[in-house]
Amino acid sequence: MNKKLKGCIAMGLASSIFFNSAMVFASPAAAKDAVKQQITVEPVQGLSEDFMYGLDISMIDQIEKSGGIFYNTQGKKEDIFNILKDHGVNYIRIRLWNNPVYEKDQYDKNGKLTAKKGEPMGGGNNNLETDIRIAKRIKAAGLKFMLDFHYSDFWADPSKQYMPQDWKNLNAKQLEETVEKFTRETIDAFSEAGASPDSVQIGNELNSGFMWPIGQIWSEDPKEKIGGMKEFTKLLNRASKGVRSAKGGNDIKIIIHLADGGKQDLYKWVFDEVKKAKVDYDIIGLSFYTYWHGSMDDLKANLEMISQRYGKQMAVVETAYAFTEENGDFQGNVFQVYSDDEHGYVPSVQGQATAVRDVIATVASVKGGIGVFYWEADSIVWPGANLSTTEGNTWENQALFSFDGKALPSLAVWNLVRGKGEVQNVWGGSAKLASEGAKVYALAYPVSLSVKPGESPALPQKIKAVFSDDSERLVDVTWEEHDWASEKKDGKVIVKGKIQGTEFVPAATVEISSKVNLIEDPSFESGKLGKWQLNGNGAACFVENNKGNAHSGKCTYKYWLATGFQSILKQDFSNIPNGTYRLSVWAMGGGGETNIRLFAANYGDGKNQITAKIVNTGWNEWKQYSIDVPVKNGSATVGIYLDTTPDCWGNFDDVEFIKISD
Repeated sequence: MNKKLKGCIAMGLASSIFFNSAMVFASPAAAKDAVKQQITVEPVQGLSEDFMYGLDISMIDQIEKSGGIFYNTQGKKEDIFNILKDHGVNYIRIRLWNNPVYEKDQYDKNGKLTAKKGEPMGGGNNNLETDIRIAKRIKAAGLKFMLDFHYSDFWADPSKQYMPQDWKNLNAKQLEETVEKFTRETIDAFSEAGASPDSVQIGNELNSGFMWPIGQIWSEDPKEKIGGMKEFTKLLNRASKGVRSAKGGNDIKIIIHLADGGKQDLYKWVFDEVKKAKVDYDIIGLSFYTYWHGSMDDLKANLEMISQRYGKQMAVVETAYAFTEENGDFQGNVFQVYSDDEHGYVPSVQGQATAVRDVIATVASVKGGIGVFYWEADSIVWPGANLSTTEGNTWENQALFSFDGKALPSLAVWNLVRGKGEVQNVWGGSAKLASEGAKVYALAYPVSLSVKPGESPALPQKIKAVFSDDSERLVDVTWEEHDWASEKKDGKVIVKGKIQGTEFVPAATVEISSKVNLIEDPSFESGKLGKWQLNGNGAACFVENNKGNAHSGKCTYKYWLATGFQSILKQDFSNIPNGTYRLSVWAMGGGGETNIRLFAANYGDGKNQITAKIVNTGWNEWKQYSIDVPVKNGSATVGIYLDTTPDCWGNFDDVEFIKISD
């Protein structure tokens, strides 16, 4: 494989030098070179003949109406459905909204009118007319068709399941009747157009129910009046009856869909109630995005539980991964690099293909696993084709096409998992079957430690390595012996390691310093808060894996919330030598907070605390803040205090707490 992701960092050396080398770490791929990448995919054994190799391309009608163009591997403009079929796709999923137009005029934060009442909201404008037009093309291409009822006028997901405008004044009984009728008449309309769906989702990501508040399962506000699980399952039953009573309804597979595909407790909670209510359905659908929903092990464990507990077929009806971390328009992207303690993927064309391949393999490995669908594979950068008319695109770096519509090598994964369909494109890129197992070629992140002169470092027994399929895995490593007792001066030593079965030579940098940083994992590269204690909202304050927002490495302590909040992140130290310590942190962010403070307390000089005010001034405008802490009782508490206003955001990195004098 073309090792396109090598990056070199020269290391300083101490008096004991083992070798003069450059460290190699994985780095994201450049968007402009995406179609040029040469990737490999390992076939998946045991795939059934009727496995669903699916894509959601609900945006396609709006993209093409706006002038968007798609190119095949020969560099020629071609109908997207033909491109997809050539690459092994056999199923297309399309969402349906009731009436996706603005209920009232829309204004930006400056009071400027951005959209008028009654205008289309964007995001594909997937009303019945639009979807019938798409469905006829799906059928004409010889592909199968999944219809995804949102039962909403716009986006429906676990955080929002808004009642359609036209149904707001209905009571529970009226809503039940309306849902059944709407479902039946909608499917009949597709049938009359010669484009009957092969499967139907009765709701989208129903973790919290749908059609709030009547179909709402739970609420954070105990005083809020909601229908609860009983009304939710009633509505599901009526939606199911709507499918079955439609023309050809008995031949349509009915899907009930939740997000958070790695959470067994969620699926037990909802589907136990669905079972009690005797809802008629065929398939349990899951959303599974690694960077939101966990590891492949989590997904497999949940699928196995579902298979054993409910005996239903299962499909991942939404997944995706990025081919680059770059952004193609003015709107930021939602993608986050996935890298947990043991696994991960590089955001590259190869990493994207491997992530999809692994989801397919995981689903196929469980009895009843019948399909995988990739969400908005068509999400190219094109004016007028955004997730809404008042915003840009947050998904283009997760499409299976380049920003300008060229088929990426990773699109071939749908064929390659079946052992066929190798591709060579006109731009120099290719997608081939893997001829051998993946080999280690880089480290996922630097291995670095600090010790005092004469001390031995606790070198890790396992490290995260990057393989030639751009997956990241934890591997065993052995390190060279070194006489650490002889290291009496400050400096750096690079130690070589060995990973069994690979020629790649990992290395660890050991900084020898009489001024040791007491903060473990100061750059948050472990992906966890570790010994830090958070007093505050974990949804607002967390470790972010995003190299573009880091001062060093790829992780930071991040904060953001749509509403204002307060929090304290602190770490306690005890049994440390008395003396003066310097506490410092690098910070950047959008600004506008009420108060941000770096602080130290409980250090024993009679004062309450010492603080330094942090003022953020913009993205990537990093500044270092520090305070000197006179420790007199062998202990200290250090941390970061936040008091924010709505939509404030920022990142902290490279925290140090170092003794500078006795």
